[in-house]
Amino acid sequence: MLPDSASIQSTLRKAVAAIIGVVLSLVLLTALLVTGFYLLVNAATLALAPLVGKSGAMAITGGACLCLLVLFFYRLTRTPKPRRNGQSSQSGPGSGSPIELLRALIARNPLEAAALAFAVGVAEQNDPRLKKLLLQGGMVLMQQSSGSGSSESGGFEESAAPAKDKASFE
Repeated sequence: MLPDSASIQSTLRKAVAAIIGVVLSLVLLTALLVTGFYLLVNAATLALAPLVGKSGAMAITGGACLCLLVLFFYRLTRTPKPRRNGQSSQSGPGSGSPIELLRALIARNPLEAAALAFAVGVAEQNDPRLKKLLLQGGMVLMQQSSGSGSSESGGFEESAAPAKDKASFE
């Protein structure tokens, strides 16, 4: 028994409403978080102003915010510790190479990598400088990876791109 058109439309409306609700809730929660942080910084500045003066209070709260920012970016960019469950082969020399880390990151987060590739693809359509930069970076990465595994690749560098294309990117 096939569902009728009214029930399909009703289900579709409910699904769209649920998606819109989730997106709006994320936007509102983000706005509340940013506003709360802003108000917290203002409250800290006002609380410290009688003790160290207005400029001193602003310097202290600004320094605290910078420390939080530095901590955030440090945690974001630090090299992860090697895992012990089945990845002991990566603990040798070269385990910290950027290419291997990038490959592992893409393997662990395929959806995020695809979304990032889509965003870069949309951005590079409008900016020829970014397109040239990405192509140059890609060629350098391909040359480095083919140079490190030349015995395994079997001449990948020569077969991947004609000589005239390689010369334009160098």
